[in-house]
Amino acid sequence: MRLAQMIKWGASMQQSRKRYIIPVGLLVAGLCLSAGVMIAGMTLAEPENEYEAVIGEAAPEGATPFEQRIQMIAMSCAACHGTDGRLQTAIPLLAAQPAAVMRAQLLAFKQDQMPDATVMPRLAKGYTDEELEALADYFSALSRKANPGSAL
Repeated sequence: MRLAQMIKWGASMQQSRKRYIIPVGLLVAGLCLSAGVMIAGMTLAEPENEYEAVIGEAAPEGATPFEQRIQMIAMSCAACHGTDGRLQTAIPLLAAQPAAVMRAQLLAFKQDQMPDATVMPRLAKGYTDEELEALADYFSALSRKANPGSAL
């Protein structure tokens, strides 16, 4: 929608006497002008790929797009399982678990074969079997400790 159309739309909404509607076109025009002033002279670099757009840094050298996607998915696991799956609480540790066991569990979550599970069946259904298997391989390749000498 062009700026002139937005202003005209805002004015027509104001004329409709709906008290809860502000002149949207003017508001949008003001925000656009403010944003233009704030970024004037700045150049915004476009991310090179999805990994860089999501993570904010360059993808690991030599990683295929699928491997990059698995790393991004694995980062979402950190919300419950900790960074790199190393959180040691009531929620299971993922790092360094046997890949075959993790594969079987993830696929069982996806197929509703884990009756006592809470959120994992819903999450697992959002991924392909190949992605779940790759996640199992990813976490099994990690060490249990973040750094040598770390408390984790």
